[in-house]
Amino acid sequence: GEYPESSQIMDRNGKLLYEIYADKNRTSVVLSEVPDKMIKATLAIEDNNFYKHVGFDIRGIIRGLYRTIFERRLQGGSTITQQLVKNALLTPERTWERKIKEAFLTVITEIMYSKDEILEMYFNQTPYGGTMWGVESAAKGIFGKKVKDLNLAEVALIAGLPGSPTRYSPFTHPDAAKNRQELVLKRMLELGYINQEEYEESIKEKLNYNLNRNMINAPHFVFYVREQLIEKYGLQKVTQGGLKVWTSLDSELQNYAQEAVASEIEKLKKQNVENGAALITESNSGQILAMVGSRDYFDGEIDGKYNVTTALRQPGSSIKPLNYAVGIESGKVTAASIFNDEATCFKVENQKEYCPTNYGNNYFGIQTLRNSL
Repeated sequence: GEYPESSQIMDRNGKLLYEIYADKNRTSVVLSEVPDKMIKATLAIEDNNFYKHVGFDIRGIIRGLYRTIFERRLQGGSTITQQLVKNALLTPERTWERKIKEAFLTVITEIMYSKDEILEMYFNQTPYGGTMWGVESAAKGIFGKKVKDLNLAEVALIAGLPGSPTRYSPFTHPDAAKNRQELVLKRMLELGYINQEEYEESIKEKLNYNLNRNMINAPHFVFYVREQLIEKYGLQKVTQGGLKVWTSLDSELQNYAQEAVASEIEKLKKQNVENGAALITESNSGQILAMVGSRDYFDGEIDGKYNVTTALRQPGSSIKPLNYAVGIESGKVTAASIFNDEATCFKVENQKEYCPTNYGNNYFGIQTLRNSL
């Protein structure tokens, strides 16, 4: 077989921004090194009846075959054994042939191995995001710890990742990762694996992600690109296919933008401004030249990993000049058109009326478009 080769993301001048390593990060672990809370967290979110399914139960097997083949039970319906088969033995396409293979391999795995052996293989063969395969490399990659040293909050975060390692990645989607972690804790509480106090403490606990600053240039942009690549080409091609990815980013402009954002925020410290973002695009092509998603990607205090440039936010008054431009361009209004600036309410079905107010709450009555702009 060919050796996996890392992929590289470059800026527009061929300067390396980030290297996506292939299969470097696989550290195997025996089941006795996986703490009980990690096992419970995984079973809670993925398959809480795992130890109850009888390994070789003809009725259960027929039911399982039927389900796998005829009902598309992708979410939550698949057992730990099925996931192991998917991740370790099969490629990710969804075809009939593939579903039948999956069903038979699942049955064979259940016959050949004990529950503990299956679980141990699961903890070593499951992708936890990026290049992290298995729970030990996830612990190392995300928290810089061994899996046996993780606390409950950290365990819950990691156990939630296999469901969708890109969507719940704490490095690119810290909000989604946190919501997922809370769901895992909630399931653990419902199943009686943890008590109310442990649940509340773990939800409040601050998660300190381990990321190396000098590994990565333009982190928000790089992860934005990486995610698009994975959506388009699949994880394996991106992490092991030796792709060379040329992007529109301009490193020098990026560094300048990062410094500008940081120094502007420094000036606004007294006004309690803690964070800011910038996006520089080439207006005629829409190419992204610089993307600064927050003051500092690596700062947990300000939720630095959150990318404000791709976040959905209300545009506020900044949208007004665009509205004026459309009106003038389409000939519906001219600079001399008259408008009445007064308090206005809009009816919204099944909700209370929406009544936007002017900044400062004063109204100026009859205005020309020229004047109001």
